[in-house]
Formats: sequence, C-alpha cells, structure tokens
Amino acid sequence: MRNVRNIVDRTYRKFRHMAHLENQTESGIILDRRQILTGAAALGLMGAIPASAQTAMGAGAPKKGGTLRMGMEGGSPSDSLDPLTYADSIPITMSLMLWNNLIEVADNGDATGELFESWTVKPGAADWVFNVRKGITFTSGKTLDADDVIYSINMHRGETKSPAKSLLADITEVKKLSSHQVQIVMSKGNVDLPYNLSDYHIIVVPNGYKDFSKPDGTGAFLLEEFQPGVRATFKRKPGNYWKPNRGYFDRVELIYIADANQRTTALQTGTVDIINRVNPKTAALLAKNKNLVVSRTPGMGNRFCFVAHTDKGPFNNPDVMMALKYGIDRQKIVDNVYSGYASIGNDNCVGPKMKFFDAKQPLNRYDPEKAKFHMKKANYSGAIELQVSEGAFSGATDAGQIFQESLAKAGINLDLKRVSGDGYWDNVWLKVPFCAVYWGNRPTIDNQLTSIFYGGKSNPWNDSHFENADFSKALEAARVEIDPKKRQDLYSRCQSLVSQNAGMVNYAVQDYLDAHTTKLQGLTPSGRYDMGDDRIAEKGWFA
Repeated sequence: MRNVRNIVDRTYRKFRHMAHLENQTESGIILDRRQILTGAAALGLMGAIPASAQTAMGAGAPKKGGTLRMGMEGGSPSDSLDPLTYADSIPITMSLMLWNNLIEVADNGDATGELFESWTVKPGAADWVFNVRKGITFTSGKTLDADDVIYSINMHRGETKSPAKSLLADITEVKKLSSHQVQIVMSKGNVDLPYNLSDYHIIVVPNGYKDFSKPDGTGAFLLEEFQPGVRATFKRKPGNYWKPNRGYFDRVELIYIADANQRTTALQTGTVDIINRVNPKTAALLAKNKNLVVSRTPGMGNRFCFVAHTDKGPFNNPDVMMALKYGIDRQKIVDNVYSGYASIGNDNCVGPKMKFFDAKQPLNRYDPEKAKFHMKKANYSGAIELQVSEGAFSGATDAGQIFQESLAKAGINLDLKRVSGDGYWDNVWLKVPFCAVYWGNRPTIDNQLTSIFYGGKSNPWNDSHFENADFSKALEAARVEIDPKKRQDLYSRCQSLVSQNAGMVNYAVQDYLDAHTTKLQGLTPSGRYDMGDDRIAEKGWFA
C-alpha cells in the first residue's frame, strides 16, 4: 500500500499541471475527464498509475461476455420506452441499448454520424443534406431507409408533446431525396443542427411504428423484461452489432436504486458493477477502495435549480425573483451539500466549462440586503412555498433548507414543503409554481438555452414560462453567426437576459460523479450525461 502511494505521489507531482488531478487518495484516484483525455496518456505515465485508474483510460483489449449490472438513480414507476416521455437517465440509458440516434456526440464533443453517416450544408446553414447509413436492420428485420428517418424526425415536429420540439422548431421541410438521403430545410439557419439531432428523444424507429412496449430498434440489445421503477433486463442481439467496437456484454441488468447510500452499498458489496450520481459527501472515501474507480466530469454536470412560473404571482413580479436570486447562499450549498464537487450557478443553466460561457457576467451573489431591497420594492410580504424532494435530485432538500435559512436573514419567509419522490416528475415538475428541478448538460450552448428557455408556450419543457423577444432574437442570430467574437457577444447577451429575467434560481452545476469496479472497462466521463453519456452498456466491456 505504501509503495502504491509513493508511486502515485511521484506521478502526481510530475503531471499535475497537465492532468489536473482533482483528488488523490491513499489507494485510489478520482479521475476527471480532462485527465483521461489529455494528461496521463500524453505523458506516457500509464504504468505508474494504479490499476483502478487505468481502467477508466481504456486499458485492456475489449472482449465479449458477462453481465453488466447497473445501479441507477434517474427514473420512476411511470417510466416508458416512448421517447416523447424521456426525462431522466434511466429511460435514456434503456433507449440507447435498444435504438440508435441520428447523430452521436463523441467523447471530444464533436458531432459524429450514427444512423446519419455524413452530411453537407449550404451557406447560411438552412439547407442540409444527410446521408442515411446503409445495411442497417431493425430487430424485425426491416432495412433502415430514408422513410424511417423522416418518420422519426417528424415525431418531434408539429402537434406533438415532444420535449425535442423546440430544437426542431425552425425546420420547415424534411424531404426524401433517395432511399438513403434526406434533405432538411429550415426557416432560419442553425450551424448546430447536427447537435440538435443528437437529442436523446430523437431515436430512429421504423416508418409508422407506434408500439414502444415492443421495441423494434437498431441498437445492440433486445429487451427481456421491464418493470418501471424496479428493474429492466436486456440481452445482446444475435450476430455482430453494426458498430464493430460496441455491444460486448451478453446481458445487462439495470436496477432502480434511488437512494445514494443504497447505491454505494450495492457497489461496495458487489451487487452492481457501476452506479451513477455518487454522493459527493462520500466520493473521496469511496475512491480509497482499490477495487473501485470514481470518475468525475468537473463543471459540466447537472444544473440544480429552484424554478418558478413567471406568469403566476408572486413570481410574475421581477423584483420577487431578484430577491430570491440574491437571497440564496450558493457557496454554502456548494460547500456543505456537494462537498465542493460543484460550481456556483448563475441562474441560466450554462455551465462554466461550456463553450461560450460568459465568465465576465456578474454573479448573482448572496446579498441579504439586496434581497430585502427587491422584496420591499415588490411590496410583497407573504410566505413563498417551495416544493422539494430527493426524488427531484439528491441534495434538493438540504439545499432548500439552506435557501430557507439564507432568505430568513433578509426577512423573507420561505415555506419549504417536502413532497414524495414517487411521481415527482409527473405530479410536481411543470405543475406547481415553485419547485426543485435539475437539468442535464447539453452538447452546445444553443441546445442548452433552446431546450429550457426558447419558444415560449410552444416549448413543453420551458418550465419557468420564460418569454423574452430580445433573448429569442439574440439566440437566433447566434445560430448563423460564424465570427467567434460576435457569436460570443450574442451568447453572452442570452445568458445575461436569462439570468436577470427568467424564473430560475440555478444555484449550482454539479460535477458528474460515477463509480464502478476496476474490471469494468470503456467508461470515459462524458460532458453530456452521466455513465459515459448513458452509453456504458453499449461502449463497455469486462477485463
């Protein structure tokens, strides 16, 4: 043990300026995305790093076999395989085992072809031609073609409840050019259209397909059993998966484990091989286990928020919202609830590691006097009810308590109502005027802002009911702007308008924290979602 520690100490001193190791423990390392992608491999120090660290870097040749057991938070008893209902990590993970997307976002953040193999775009970014991958078959035996792609895209256009609707709102036509070529025409250009088409709701299904309880996909696995809120099991499809470097496990078992401590125990006792959303208070301790790896994606994880409907009183008064934004002690929450595994949020859901993040924008820092000033200006003295639940996200209740204490110092009464986690996303989110919400990271700032704030009432996930003409104008202009400085200015304008006007108190951006056994290979922490962009079942293998 002492020799291992000495090796790690020497290694750390050699490459800490490049690898950015965030945490070092006696017999394990918490690995972050930057280290994996840039640090250790570049310096040729793989041999000096413990085996637990090497696994996350892809050591060992991939091989088929074994049963991957996953313990996950991020689902509910109302979960469905219908992509129009996906709202959390478990249904997304299941979907990516059964179906494929049109576009995949690679580990380096690039938009790469999945069922769209390649594409071209005309100047102005409003006229696109996509080539559909050939030789791909669905579970039913049907061969993938352009008709399937057009049907799958149109599920999220027009009269639909799809959360991806706002991402495709500017598409005016999806046209078949040939059996394996599709043209997409837009009313307004968007250079990030391929990223929008990577949205996890936009899976590809056969033309006319409607019964999602009987999956017919192009993914690596077949569904064996699905008990929403309990578990799901899958088996690998016969033959070779169309992606030659994916789909190694014989079977996958996904277990719903909502409690963070229970997930940790399941991993430590060998009941599961990997867990998501590690409790930040125990992450460093967990990393000391030489048989486990904790992986971290700093500044790109879930955005934790308290969101209000700004078309309902008292939140329709801008001064009430500013009082709430100045009345929350963000740093105290980051330190005490998330043990430093988070960054302070600035009420717009744009994370500090996201391209075009405006680091110069003034932070809505905790200031009880400013909070008191704005509430007095609003002429509002009543209690404000906030509904919280651990069913929203781990730490929501503790963060709510600190929020309550912080506001009390400004003379503001926050009525903290704890509600059941069962059915939270069906019965509370989008229904009550002020509640706890989290948003995952998106591949681009346009995708992030569009998903949450763009489109007004036509966007079913616009949970703060935000509408602002200046914001929409700046966002639309940024989509076609190719000059980096001008584009930055436009996105900075968007961030400021949301931060000062939306009904969102985005107090923290947590790091993604996953943990797995050392035998599990192939996990690269993702900047999009936990568990390697929710693709570990497709990407991973056992040593």
